[in-house]
Amino acid sequence: MPVQTPSLSSDALARLASVLSSGTCTDTAEALNAGCQCVSLDRQVLLDTLARDPRDGALQALLAESRPHLFADSMAFVAAAHVDAMARIVAAIERVVALPGWQDAVLAWAPATARQPARAAGVFLGYDFHLGEGGPRLIEINTNAGGGLLNAILGRAQRACCPEVAGVMAAVPEPHADLESAFVEMFRSEWRLERGEQPLRSIAIVDEAPQGQYLLPEFLLFQRLFERHGIAARICDPAELVHGDAGLSLHGEPVDLVYNRLTDFALDGPASAALRQAWMAGTAVITPHPRAHALYADKRNLILLSDADALRRLGADEATIAILQQGVPHTEAVDAARSDALWARRRQLFFKPASGFGSRGTYRGDKLTRRVFAEILVGDYIAQALVPPSERRLEVEGAPVDLKMDLRNYAYRGQVQLVTARLYQGQTTNFRTPGGGFAPVLAVPCGTPRGD
Repeated sequence: MPVQTPSLSSDALARLASVLSSGTCTDTAEALNAGCQCVSLDRQVLLDTLARDPRDGALQALLAESRPHLFADSMAFVAAAHVDAMARIVAAIERVVALPGWQDAVLAWAPATARQPARAAGVFLGYDFHLGEGGPRLIEINTNAGGGLLNAILGRAQRACCPEVAGVMAAVPEPHADLESAFVEMFRSEWRLERGEQPLRSIAIVDEAPQGQYLLPEFLLFQRLFERHGIAARICDPAELVHGDAGLSLHGEPVDLVYNRLTDFALDGPASAALRQAWMAGTAVITPHPRAHALYADKRNLILLSDADALRRLGADEATIAILQQGVPHTEAVDAARSDALWARRRQLFFKPASGFGSRGTYRGDKLTRRVFAEILVGDYIAQALVPPSERRLEVEGAPVDLKMDLRNYAYRGQVQLVTARLYQGQTTNFRTPGGGFAPVLAVPCGTPRGD
């Protein structure tokens, strides 16, 4: 476990003293990420926050015993200018997705279920970024991004663990948003978009074999949250659902809305049969849904988002195109006809399956073997310009460790609700790294901007 130290390392303290007077929030954030190794997470406050329900003893045990690396012991620091830049990219993508030309283009390669019209927008879009030399770069978009509620709770359990952090925290305005209430309102908004003023009575939180899912604690927290707001909530596998003349039901009880955590994005699997029937018949509100995945999260969409000429043809305005050219790394389809050129450039590329999720089947080009590359060529892959993640240095078991850092923006209808970090070692994000896991983001305020 991380060991608490009183302040910054001596080298980082000297650098921080210098950059604090310069007014550059990017340099201040980098200095804090490199040198601030103290523990900011108050685990007792975290446990107290989780213990609001008599049933939560088991939840606490899940977190402590089988998920020790879900939460990092320290926060991450990001320049406020970079937080603002990510929000602009999210808003720009929302404008593009609203274009009829965009919808025609991406739905043409989407599964049939994605072409079903929907008013609901889809909860918890996750926009994942790396911080490159020129600012944040979008790595991918997810439609069932996990961790939003966990991070809302985690953010309330932080304390200023050294004078340097206290100084930055004092300069940041106190957040006024009650994120848990905002999340519930987001689900109610989805319901109203589809059902108007009819009462929302019941929600099913659905994932494959949910009791074995790593983020089961979040499912339980959502169940408690919905219940506190007067909505019946149950957690289930999709195969437990039944669709009939009366609509969707779970063990004989009606289901109004499904909070969909499945990675069967098209609802094509046998276990998703009832969900697919309810979606196509419109007898239950499902969020996020196949159409949202097709519009936002199919990896092939990144090819269009990074192509200025394609965006112009689809009807995007020049200001939006400029934001996306800066914020979305160049992405291309993997074509066996260009195998030699792709192999030659592989060290500058990251390869991802078009329909993949959770880093499965993804490869850094510099780690590729010829055998794996041959498999990629016959698969449905994209190649994205490599943007290495930034780093957060922490002290773990008495020694400094450099952890990679990516940034997730949770957003709804183009508005960012929460920014969090994931700290890890290895090729892709995971929750198996000592000292790593979810970490709250402290946006370091900018003084006089100097090219931030």
